[in-house]
Amino acid sequence: MPARKDRKVTSMLGFMGLGTVELIVVAVVILLLFGARLPRVMRSLGEGIVEFKRGINAGDDEPRLGQPGNSAGADSRPTE
Repeated sequence: MPARKDRKVTSMLGFMGLGTVELIVVAVVILLLFGARLPRVMRSLGEGIVEFKRGINAGDDEPRLGQPGNSAGADSRPTE
């Protein structure tokens, strides 16, 4: 018996057990709830992602614990 392609496509479209129709209904409900505010929400989400990436990249410039050249080694203990 040959493998069915439609079963694979259906499983790829499902998200946590939701089918295509359920995903469409969820999308419509979200559109109705956030219709006018959706562009602002998406813009804020995008700005948050950009700021997160900047923070991650800025953190790469700082020395990390346990790396050569760092005065505070990984096994150094605080003085009391």
